[in-house]
Amino acid sequence: MKFNDVSVSYGDKNVLSSFSAEFDGLTCIFGPSGCGKTTLLRTAAGLIKPQSGTIEGVPEKISFMFQEDRLFPWMSVLENVAVVMQSDKKHTAIEFLRKVELENEADSLPDSLSGGMKRRVALARALAYDGDMLILDEPFKGLDYALIERLVPLIKELDIPVIVSTHSPEERLLLGGTQFEMK
Repeated sequence: MKFNDVSVSYGDKNVLSSFSAEFDGLTCIFGPSGCGKTTLLRTAAGLIKPQSGTIEGVPEKISFMFQEDRLFPWMSVLENVAVVMQSDKKHTAIEFLRKVELENEADSLPDSLSGGMKRRVALARALAYDGDMLILDEPFKGLDYALIERLVPLIKELDIPVIVSTHSPEERLLLGGTQFEMK
């Protein structure tokens, strides 16, 4: 995916101004709060239309994990993961829950989970969607370092472009890939 002189504004506030970059493989985007990381991710996913510039090589099917968990409160954890899947939902959804260490919570409702557990369900769902690109906005927010160490390989082993935003230098080191700082 390639951004060519992309500009995004909210009223009088320029968030991305003639932004150009190419994203391939695993890319970690970092920078202070309010620097435009989320806007960049949402623009990459086609959720925000830039006022100017072009984006080339946009994959057909993008899996996006938002900063907010966006779980369906009336669905079980298993159903929240399975809802994005095409086939063999229950068996495969359990596998994704196992990968994020939540298979024992499959029948739980999101309101009964901690914030970190909800993040892991959201990550399992993003992985289960099986997109051509994965975009993760603060995927490890609220998780302890040992757990993050166990989850990072799930992202690094993917054979698709992945863009991850983070505030954490430790997460950036674990993830590796191309490091892109926004200011």
